[in-house]
Amino acid sequence: MTAGAADEIVYLDHNATTPVAPEVLETMLPYLRTAYGNPSSDHPLGRAARRAVEGARAQVAALVGAAADEIVFTSGGTESNNLAIFGTAVTTLAERRRIVTSNVEHPATASPCGRLEASGWAVTRVPVTRAGLLDAPAATAALSGDVALCTMLLAQNETGALLRLADLAPAAHDADAVVHADAAQAIGKVPVSVEDLGVDLLSVAGHKCYAPKGVGALYVRRGTLLSPFLVGAGQERGLRPGTENVAGIVGLGAACELARSRLALDPARLGALRDELFAALSAAVPGLVCHTPLDASLANTLFVSFPGVRGADLLARAPGVAASTGSACHAGEETPSATLLAMGVAPEVALSAVRLSLGRDTTGAAVALAADRLVTAYHQAREEHTVSETSKRE
Repeated sequence: MTAGAADEIVYLDHNATTPVAPEVLETMLPYLRTAYGNPSSDHPLGRAARRAVEGARAQVAALVGAAADEIVFTSGGTESNNLAIFGTAVTTLAERRRIVTSNVEHPATASPCGRLEASGWAVTRVPVTRAGLLDAPAATAALSGDVALCTMLLAQNETGALLRLADLAPAAHDADAVVHADAAQAIGKVPVSVEDLGVDLLSVAGHKCYAPKGVGALYVRRGTLLSPFLVGAGQERGLRPGTENVAGIVGLGAACELARSRLALDPARLGALRDELFAALSAAVPGLVCHTPLDASLANTLFVSFPGVRGADLLARAPGVAASTGSACHAGEETPSATLLAMGVAPEVALSAVRLSLGRDTTGAAVALAADRLVTAYHQAREEHTVSETSKRE
């Protein structure tokens, strides 16, 4: 978004969701208007819908280096992760009831693992370093013969850190474990190849890569045993029954094709803008703490703490910047980001964190405007805090 009017919002929350790309919307519109057939119907409208679904399947497969018949469409990343985790668990022998994951997973992976743990499974949560990177020796050591599944994200959604799952896949396969990658944040931002990664399952979320919300996919390597947790008709090879969301699937296919064409340019441009933003904030905010490993992360992501100011308070004073904090609010009380706590960050520092995630529409002018607004909000918050503390002492 370009800088302009004083009330213009600079959108820096692309890791939460991306806008639907114009090219994607145009591709979807016919399937919301006239090409409305059910893909299971054997008449011209139904066959046209089926061709559209299969075309999109090939587009998604091409982005991740898979075969088209290895792509299963879902409602999004959360369902894909649940299908991967629970679907693997059902097929597992009784003596192999352990999962290896990281301690900085998205809830879409952490919660299914937690549910299995509550039912008697063992879950090994591999730690990350203070930089947010996976402790590779600990991960490799955890991959023993009782492991059924190794499931981890490729890119951490808050810090942007890239977890090197490809380094673990050989050891996991040596232990006869299934390897699942949550690629929701990585797709379209870094090259993703299922062969290079060595994964058996890989999750995709449409709304993280300029497709609409409510659509996603799961890559299932040929020969991988997987049991559905939804039952009904036989759509998606019986792994995900239910009438297909044709318009959403077409949109996901178009978004993946667009992402494939832009991978050579987008990361470098966004990385340069991210570095400009970090430089501007660092120059104006003494003691700014960066939680993103800049040389091993998504190019669009910057997770920083503003000392002495809660992230939520900072963003409330900068309504012209749409961004996120890493903290959560429960019953009116803020809790620090679990990811930052896992990295050894002090709770008070974690509460001051703000995640700034750039996208295709982010410009240099927008970055400059956002930096100015955040710095102004920071100094206002610090001044108000100083006045408040002085009043208390008096």
